[in-house]
Amino acid sequence: MPFKSQAQRRKFAQLLVEGKISDETYEEWNRETGGKKLPERATRKARKASKTTKTKTNKTKKTKRKRQRR
Repeated sequence: MPFKSQAQRRKFAQLLVEGKISDETYEEWNRETGGKKLPERATRKARKASKTTKTKTNKTKKTKRKRQRR
């Protein structure tokens, strides 16, 4: 999986120095990223607008009223 930002690349380099990830892991990610110009910080994708649901109609209230009248 390639790096998404410069900050992520720095974090992985730090983890490599601390010995928390292997050399192979860092090199694999670096190889997959290639020479791309990465942004300083990755931004999140915008959420899709949720579809609005129809509100309940007053049918239920009307039927209840009719039942009560009888």
